[in-house]
Amino acid sequence: MSDFVRRFLFESLDIRGAIVHLGKSWRQMQEGRAYPPPVAQLLGEMAAVTALIAAQLKQPGRLTLQLRSGGPIQLLVMDCDEQLQMRGMARSDPTVLPAPVPQLLGANLGASLGTEQDGQLLMSLDLPTARQPWQSFVPLVGDSIAAIFEHYLEQSEQQPSRLFAAASPEAAACLFLQKMPAADARDADGWPRLSQLAATVKAEELLELDPETLLTRLFHQDIADHGLRLYDPRPVAYHCPEDWDKIRDMIRALGRAEAEAILAEQGEILIRDDICNREYRFSADDMAALFAGTLH
Repeated sequence: MSDFVRRFLFESLDIRGAIVHLGKSWRQMQEGRAYPPPVAQLLGEMAAVTALIAAQLKQPGRLTLQLRSGGPIQLLVMDCDEQLQMRGMARSDPTVLPAPVPQLLGANLGASLGTEQDGQLLMSLDLPTARQPWQSFVPLVGDSIAAIFEHYLEQSEQQPSRLFAAASPEAAACLFLQKMPAADARDADGWPRLSQLAATVKAEELLELDPETLLTRLFHQDIADHGLRLYDPRPVAYHCPEDWDKIRDMIRALGRAEAEAILAEQGEILIRDDICNREYRFSADDMAALFAGTLH
């Protein structure tokens, strides 16, 4: 399967949803990282959910989700634009053993947002038309990545929602279901029924089945009775290109004196791009050419 976000709608029930599947993009995000399995799983689930939320952007912009915690997994970061070009990273202890999510994040996820030690999730939306990014702290309510974001989507959109996520070394995926305003009038049992059916989804089904097969397996009777509109998939891609111009501008902003002081102390200037897992190195000759205006 390719990498995509695919929306669907039970039109006669007024219940909508989406399926996200990340394959190649998720594998590229892990290359050279050697994440412990529990870290990779949470980052993968967060990647799938980030693509789901970014797919709702109606104008050019960049969505960044940053989860900081006092647990063995200190940082999860995902970044995605309106074209669903994404990147992400995690920072953790060298060894992270399997444990419940609250323990991995050092968070009290049964309550609303606590102290930084309990964990914080920052959501930032950067729009070209805005002077500064819009930011909000998302309450960490729930015992999993999916539950945290299910609570957020329910609160932000004021509609009951269900969210299920899974990740393996090969793929990351999520299933989203949301009740729309006219659902009870269309079928009072529709939302409870579809929610219950969605909750039976297994991780391997999310990761391995194409949307048509997955939805038919979960909701076959409702599809037969009410029909299903399945929208065209939107492609998702890993996007983390080299940006030498940005790095050179950073060094120019330091100033020649400070750059030469770093060179004298360290023998080179090394700038680490953690989210793209890349290093930029500058020698004394590079610095001389940069400040002489001949390094491009």
